[in-house]
Amino acid sequence: MPALPAIPASLPRRHSNLGQKLGLWLLKLLGGWSIQGEVPAHKKMVIAVAPHTSNQDFFVGIAAALALDLNIRFLGKHSIFVWPVKGLLTALGGIPVDRSHAHGVVGQVVAEFEQSDALLLGLSPEGSRKKVAQWRSGFWHIAKQADVPICLVGLDYQSKQFVFGPCLTPGENFADDLQQMRAFFQQMTAKYPENA
Repeated sequence: MPALPAIPASLPRRHSNLGQKLGLWLLKLLGGWSIQGEVPAHKKMVIAVAPHTSNQDFFVGIAAALALDLNIRFLGKHSIFVWPVKGLLTALGGIPVDRSHAHGVVGQVVAEFEQSDALLLGLSPEGSRKKVAQWRSGFWHIAKQADVPICLVGLDYQSKQFVFGPCLTPGENFADDLQQMRAFFQQMTAKYPENA
């Protein structure tokens, strides 16, 4: 079994030996991924995962979360939370969001943070697997309004590493914070670099 980072006691866990074994098996199946870096101890945080250029990124992320026995949640359109996949998506950590909701996705997720004792929310700043000119700022607004840090996690396909990086507190300006984040993510090699 590959060495895994220590998990701070404050973080929400799945408490599933079977889930951990499944996660480790998936990491091996997906090409022999390892998990590097120090897992942050914040019991509430937005986990920004990048670069996101492939459907495989989601499976690497789920596998890493299972292997670490962490209860990391993710957002999905409410319309996909239907039988027969609703139970699986919910069990994996899915949070249904309604994009037509009056308060918008940011408001819904901020409310989720406020109502939770602990919440680790993983998402992709790019918002798409395709090449984008600019990252969406929704993840930053969620973290700022919920008063939680943004913790960076890189997917490096060259070294097959899922890398926990630094955390930052959202400042007054998204563009300034984005510069700091990009400095970390530029060290990562995407599955499809041309789309990063």
